[in-house]
Amino acid sequence: MRIGLIGAGAVAPFHITAASVLDGIELTAVCDIDEQAARRATAGTRAAVFTDHRRMLDAGVVDAVIVNTPHALHLPIAEDAASAGAHMLVEKPMATSVADCDRMIAACRTAGVALTVGHIQHFLPEKVAAARVIASGELGEVRLIRDNRSTDYRPGSRSAWFFSPEIAGGGALINIGGHCLDRSLWLGGGRAVEMLADTANRFGSLVETDGNMQLRLDNGVGVTISVISDPATRGDSMTIVCERGVIEVDPHRGTVVHADGRSRIEHAVDPAGIQQAFTAQLADLAAVVAGGAPTVPLAHARHVVELVHAAYRSAADGASVSFSRAGAIA
Repeated sequence: MRIGLIGAGAVAPFHITAASVLDGIELTAVCDIDEQAARRATAGTRAAVFTDHRRMLDAGVVDAVIVNTPHALHLPIAEDAASAGAHMLVEKPMATSVADCDRMIAACRTAGVALTVGHIQHFLPEKVAAARVIASGELGEVRLIRDNRSTDYRPGSRSAWFFSPEIAGGGALINIGGHCLDRSLWLGGGRAVEMLADTANRFGSLVETDGNMQLRLDNGVGVTISVISDPATRGDSMTIVCERGVIEVDPHRGTVVHADGRSRIEHAVDPAGIQQAFTAQLADLAAVVAGGAPTVPLAHARHVVELVHAAYRSAADGASVSFSRAGAIA
């Protein structure tokens, strides 16, 4: 399968390495509006360089694409790729609105091409280890989840497009909070039925820099998510409270299971874990192309976008937002 990478941004090296190590996959093109960025990304490869994704698709050099662009560009590029018959892995968030998620799914179904969404949390070894413990039943049912992430939304801390409501679709919650929603829903084992959120716009930002989200899932699990910009202590941690114990998950500390006063390390910190996750994610696309089911269901990726917008609505109105069992906002 010939892969074209569209967007040579921060995680491009992980995608490129994944394509280089998987059997049956080859990186044949990299596209970025910044030609020099595309050329830097292709160093050491035989991939062709493009500055327009439509020309790349028309060139007939790819069978599938990885869409690694600013959020608002996900849908139009995905629709172009579908029209060209190219399978695709679209980075998270799937799109900037639920309507755009639906358009993307429809375009891929009509064209008969595979679509996966890059929610990398599902492939990170420490999160996979936590899922394994939960699935074993050792600790009983999940009851509560606390998810804390730090980020940095100070001016100049990241590319300018992240601060554009139109291009990014929001700020810290659609970006970093999307990871938290993804993994908390997955490990919590349900869909949201209620959301209460607060946001803060600091540093003169047009998008939110900080936020809290409280969710109740349809299985009764309570989830609390905090995304804080530029704290003195940086962190990325989950605490999963089960009936008979607690799982703590942190990429810098590993996965620890604590029950009845005793702890064990379920997964030790692995510096190669991030690359392993990106490689597994690309392998997942290949499996879907071959007829398999995606590790991250499209309905799940769509629900994450739905929840981000519910959080914005809740914060603006100062009230909780409810969902029907089917997921639609009530």
